[in-house]
Amino acid sequence: MSLSPAMERSAERIRRARIVPVLRTSDAETGHAVALRLVAAGLDVLEVTATIPGWHDLLAAVKAEAPNALVGLGTVRTEADAERALARGADFLVSPHPVAAARAPAHAQDVLFIEGGTTPAEIGEATDRGVAKVFPAHLGGPPYLKSLLSILPGARIIPTGGIAVSEVPTWLDAGAFAVGVGSDLYAADDLEAKVSELRELVGPGHS
Repeated sequence: MSLSPAMERSAERIRRARIVPVLRTSDAETGHAVALRLVAAGLDVLEVTATIPGWHDLLAAVKAEAPNALVGLGTVRTEADAERALARGADFLVSPHPVAAARAPAHAQDVLFIEGGTTPAEIGEATDRGVAKVFPAHLGGPPYLKSLLSILPGARIIPTGGIAVSEVPTWLDAGAFAVGVGSDLYAADDLEAKVSELRELVGPGHS
């Protein structure tokens, strides 16, 4: 299945960003503050997750206050999650595992759905539909991604789950389309310093 032009634009923006902060905070207020700080620091492609209480209002608020950012909803596990996220203006959707019921609403709204998986079968099927997520990435590490890409050449795969900022270059070198990074990025005392560290690690050679 080929992606629509709108979906491809979202995918290309994610590829250029290389880093996708994944926000899994204890409350929406914290998530809101972190999201806006990340955008201000230049990480304007980000994923808020459906495990955050009040995520729907959080998503809408971030979209309203950072209209130029590409903001998606992660941990989509049901069709209802997808529909609510799309109604709140989500630019893309991400799931941790195959969620067939979410495909139709995403397609109907012309929104990129990055479907997650762990096994080669799950990830292979997801990459056939566009962009896939391997989760939890720390289980197999970069060698697992290399193995997947050896049988799925050209696949667009975003590893997420248990990845530290210091490990991002290794994942990109292994062939990651982009890398999802969670609390190691935004839970630091100085978030902006952590973002600067990440930029130095990744460097221009990975763009």
